[in-house]
Amino acid sequence: MSQIAASTDRFAATVASLTEAQVAEATLVPPWTRGHVITHVARAADSLCRLLTWARTGVETPQYASMEARAAEIEAGARRPVDDLTTDVLDSAARFAEAVRAVPSTAWHTEVRMRTGELRTPATLVPTRLRELELHHADLDSGYGFTDIPADATRWIIDDIVEALARRGDTPPLRLETTDTGLVHALGTGGTTVRGRQADLLGWLSGRSSAPDSPLTGPTQFPRRPSGSDGIPATARASRSNTGIHRSDPLHGKPPTSDRLRSQHLASRGVGAPAVGHAGAWPR
Repeated sequence: MSQIAASTDRFAATVASLTEAQVAEATLVPPWTRGHVITHVARAADSLCRLLTWARTGVETPQYASMEARAAEIEAGARRPVDDLTTDVLDSAARFAEAVRAVPSTAWHTEVRMRTGELRTPATLVPTRLRELELHHADLDSGYGFTDIPADATRWIIDDIVEALARRGDTPPLRLETTDTGLVHALGTGGTTVRGRQADLLGWLSGRSSAPDSPLTGPTQFPRRPSGSDGIPATARASRSNTGIHRSDPLHGKPPTSDRLRSQHLASRGVGAPAVGHAGAWPR
């Protein structure tokens, strides 16, 4: 959770630095504006809370009431002032952290279904928050790019996307090689080899950069640019069930003991922030 907390702080700091006019400007996921992306990140945190509640209680709780309701929430919040957007990001992050702490050890391997149909347990669901924060931070196109994402987070997100691609029946053979970290992934045999820096590879895999724009060698038109009406990279949308595959990731640690940035922001507005407790290391 420490990496998620740090990623939240970075995202919230960028949001707080925007002007009202900049909130209405374009992003890397058109037709969404920055206000749409920011609101989506906050509502996505709440949607994960619902899935964690499902795992904790055993009562099926859909991630979203409907796709129409999801879109309406994002649209309704997209034109709010910067101060309100920042507060929403931090408040929703606090609710998410509390929902994580509330999951008992016996529920950490209970499967729940994401809106895409993908089955995940809390142990594999919680780290997706890091992907959400980092990709959408880059989507804001406000000075934070793929090269600014911490290397271990970038690697985990690539691993997660590749694992989803491996479960798709229409994924063509593909070999991925990074020139700076030694990361290698092979999907099938033969096919195109895409090679370059790890950050550039993530930009391409997530559909944010197309072949003509990419500094990679050997890229095809395989990744599709995500649409703002969906907000999820096409390459990461495939349904995946829990197969018991384990991989190392940088996320298993201890929840943060304070919401530092949230406290600072609320203090600047004359509002006290509740302390966030400590629940120890969360289960793998």
